[in-house]
Amino acid sequence: MGAERAVVELGVLIYPGAQMAAVHGLTDLFAVADAIAAEHQTVQRPLLRVSHWRAEDERAPARVYDSRPGPDAGLVAVTIPPSIGGFDAAAVPAGLMPWLRQRHAAGATLGGVCVGSWLMAESGLLDGRRATAHWTAAKAFAERYPAIELKADTPIVDDGDLITTAGLMAWSELGLRLVDRLLGPSVASATARFLVVEHIDSASECGSNFAPILNHGDAAILKVQHWLQGTGATDVSLAAMAERAALEERTFLRRFRAATGLKPTEYCQHLRVGKARELLEFTNGTIDHIAWTVGYQDPGAFRATFKKITGLAPSDYRKRFGSMPPSPIRP
Repeated sequence: MGAERAVVELGVLIYPGAQMAAVHGLTDLFAVADAIAAEHQTVQRPLLRVSHWRAEDERAPARVYDSRPGPDAGLVAVTIPPSIGGFDAAAVPAGLMPWLRQRHAAGATLGGVCVGSWLMAESGLLDGRRATAHWTAAKAFAERYPAIELKADTPIVDDGDLITTAGLMAWSELGLRLVDRLLGPSVASATARFLVVEHIDSASECGSNFAPILNHGDAAILKVQHWLQGTGATDVSLAAMAERAALEERTFLRRFRAATGLKPTEYCQHLRVGKARELLEFTNGTIDHIAWTVGYQDPGAFRATFKKITGLAPSDYRKRFGSMPPSPIRP
């Protein structure tokens, strides 16, 4: 008899004006992925538990649906669907922002779709971070949230613990990203094929986009992870990370590896390469400039690390997965 499979809970938020088609669509997508994973038991994958959380007033959102009732082990992710009616700050329930901050602080990944990204921005969690927003509201988003680095020409900004998407129908890609993290790229691709939806599929050939483990329960290490995500892990040292965790270096190394499965140097490499993959897919910056942007002073070292992690040279990766037209050649 095999070991009992772990259960991971994905929350879908319902707020005033939330697009219920996206709420039910995400629920169905996760159910399909769970069923596909169950058919392939050669790899031990967790069971998905999908819950709906209704936000209405000054109270914290309450669970109103649970696909797999059981002991509360904490949310691994919260998805925030779009709203066709647009963002209305006055209609945001007072209890929602503290709840989002608490879930993030407890290790949940937050993912927003269109107006859902505005709600994440309203919480303050995106300050100093990168995000995207629907092109029709990009100017208003930038004016309301000047502390956020807006990437309005990018359909999805996956910043590890915070994911924002720009389109009303982007809930499917957000859902597939989370399936990729929890069940693997093959299950994500099979789910997309079953539902006949598009999927940004660089993960199937180059390994999943970097998805840090956040729900390990070590608050000191989680604090460092959030800091690394915010800084892009550029110009950081072991001493600085240990100081941020308020731990002696040797203790920090042991606990970091136990929590994340990686050494701090490996973790930072994966985080930087993850950001580089996004820049190669969605921008026309030179490879040397991208190397510098993600924290490598030596472009050669960047190329070697990128190929080690993805299996492709940066230039080959861009040719295969880049969505931007090539820059015009200037005389």
